Amino acid sequence: MVMQSVVMAQLFGGGGSSSGTFLSLIPFVLIFVIFYFLVILPQQKRTKQQKALLAALKKGDKVVTASGIWGTVTNLGKETVTLQIADSTKIRMEREQVARLRSSDDDDKDKDS
Repeated sequence: MVMQSVVMAQLFGGGGSSSGTFLSLIPFVLIFVIFYFLVILPQQKRTKQQKALLAALKKGDKVVTASGIWGTVTNLGKETVTLQIADSTKIRMEREQVARLRSSDDDDKDKDS
């Protein structure tokens, strides 16, 4: 009876065949491919866009920081940026904290509220 179980297992791929091992890896490969296209690729794209934004900053740009502060760039350093956030208020912060440029639409929306 034990011998029949061993023979049946070998006949139906339970005997350590390499094709069975390969087939068991397919779900993991598919999960990695899906993960790559849904998570890794979009993150690389956002990182590339952010680096381009920081490299293109210039005096007079209206920006929004990562913490939500609106300001105008008054001075640029290698690692820092100085923002004017009110008539007589300037703050200095890390350049990487600039999240995006403000558009004229943002100013119009702010005036409406």
